[in-house]
Amino acid sequence: CALRLNWHRSQIGGITMTIAEASKQFLIPLPVFREYEQLCDEKKSRAGEWQCDDHDLEQLGFIITLHGIGFDEGEVQRYMKMAPGKRTARERIQMLNKKRGKILDEIHSLEHQISRLDYLRYELQKVCEEDGK
Repeated sequence: CALRLNWHRSQIGGITMTIAEASKQFLIPLPVFREYEQLCDEKKSRAGEWQCDDHDLEQLGFIITLHGIGFDEGEVQRYMKMAPGKRTARERIQMLNKKRGKILDEIHSLEHQISRLDYLRYELQKVCEEDGK
């Protein structure tokens, strides 16, 4: 990676590393760094360095969380572009509720599949028991 991160952490002072090194150091997948880079393009300096701090690390972790609950890249970008605070809280809650509803629908569908599978297993077990008599 040509882009270098200039990480400012209060505990350790400034350090510079590549995105690949930061990915390994902080256990953050490279695609998440790229996604965050697109969201925060103004952080890049002309020298090819990206100024980062603890807040960026928190944001990167939040992106991982959003992907972990099933958000696609577009949904993550929409969510992350909303300003934090009360002004966008309702819209963010709506996004989370919509995702929750989709996940519940998937769970119900899977429960229905399991019920049908269990019924077929039950019918086959009855056949096996009849053959054993």
